[in-house]
Amino acid sequence: MSRRNGKKTKETRTIESLLKEHFPDYPKKYPPLACRYSPYSIRVRLVHDAFRGKGLADRDDLVLPIIRKLPEKTQADITMLLLFSPDEVNIPIIELDF
Repeated sequence: MSRRNGKKTKETRTIESLLKEHFPDYPKKYPPLACRYSPYSIRVRLVHDAFRGKGLADRDDLVLPIIRKLPEKTQADITMLLLFSPDEVNIPIIELDF
């Protein structure tokens, strides 16, 4: 997967590590991904089977407690949190965000 226009920073690597720690059985083809797109914008994508059949609110309930472990400034910079099951990741529009 490409990270169009996004870059890796200490913050994005921390986000990825935290998600890998809490979702260690993520699909190897789709590891947790975080990219900084501006000084005020980080986009995060997590693909995991735990999201299968769940609505958006339920997915958020699984991930937001983990995100809240990050520094407040990092949390505030996360402008996009994409949470997909493995069968949803092949939808073409998803790849446009990264």
